Amino acid sequence: MRVGVPTEIKDAELRVGLTPGSVNELVARGHEVLVETGAGLGIGATDLHYRQVGAVVVDTPDEVFAEAELVVKVKEPQAVERARLREGQILFTYLHLAPDPQQTKDLMASGAICIAYETVTDDDGDLPLLAPMSKVAGRMSIQAGAHCLESSRGGAGLLLGGVPGVPAGRVVVIGGGVVGQNAVEMALGLGARVTVIDRKIEVLDELAARFGSALDTAYSTAFAVQELVLDADLVIGAVLVRGARAPRLVTADMVSAMRPGSVVVDVAIDQGGCMETSRPTTHSDPTFVVDDVVHYCVANMPGAVPRTSTYALNNSTLPFTIELADKGAKRALSDDRHLRNGLNVASGEVTELAVANALGLNYVDPETAVANL
Repeated sequence: MRVGVPTEIKDAELRVGLTPGSVNELVARGHEVLVETGAGLGIGATDLHYRQVGAVVVDTPDEVFAEAELVVKVKEPQAVERARLREGQILFTYLHLAPDPQQTKDLMASGAICIAYETVTDDDGDLPLLAPMSKVAGRMSIQAGAHCLESSRGGAGLLLGGVPGVPAGRVVVIGGGVVGQNAVEMALGLGARVTVIDRKIEVLDELAARFGSALDTAYSTAFAVQELVLDADLVIGAVLVRGARAPRLVTADMVSAMRPGSVVVDVAIDQGGCMETSRPTTHSDPTFVVDDVVHYCVANMPGAVPRTSTYALNNSTLPFTIELADKGAKRALSDDRHLRNGLNVASGEVTELAVANALGLNYVDPETAVANL
């Protein structure tokens, strides 16, 4: 199969769909890989590195999209990229469609087979292709939040870990999944006072066992969220519902009642955000202020550390990429229910129920869609 890797064009996005090592694996299996010139520079991979492992380096994204049967990316295709997709072409990348009706409409119109990293599953019901970036984003959320608490960034002028004689900052993490766990670990490592909120008792049990008395846990109710958010210096939004729009658990009224100079970091912004006052931002312009509260809502946080992120992502995505290249879409999706769970749009139909529900679109079962490919 001919596999294409375009340069990412989302703001400040320096990750790349395939590392040279991943390309080498595909070429060794008899596949042709087209890489747009400069696609890997953000991770320190030059065109020469790609050529040395057998890739064909091409000059333009038009060549990649026109010739590739399988396009492997990182972030959701931008409008100009969606216009290049064609019927029957396979797109394998993060999509986050539930809060993005225009992207969904364009993908449906393209007729492409669109598989989203974030809804591929495993035997435990987890999301193995989302987890690597969730780990990175969770850790970065504390780093970003601590920076935003500095007065030069509009924050309260507070050192998150404090110093002897001065209390540490209060961090509230809403959601105890992969993002939340990594945020908790980083915040505790900095010496902050940390509370995590979740509505699954087993998750709270696991976190309590892992972090001990250093971590406070709270069962998620509207009252508990409000009480803890209003007392926080830094709030991390780490809520995820597979494929669906994130629930908005922090209201505009709560934000308006927070202390001036407090910070919210909404890691769930890819799925629409879990704070009512959130809107997507970019690495070029990462923050805005609502009611004297600094908001950091960058929609591709791991893009700021492209080397770490790309290699971590490829470790998880490569087996599925090989499966698609070796078998083609129909057979790969038929054989692997976990990969099939990643199918969001196929031949003009929405095949992810949460996306269809969020956008009010007709839903076609993925098994039916695959049978009709």
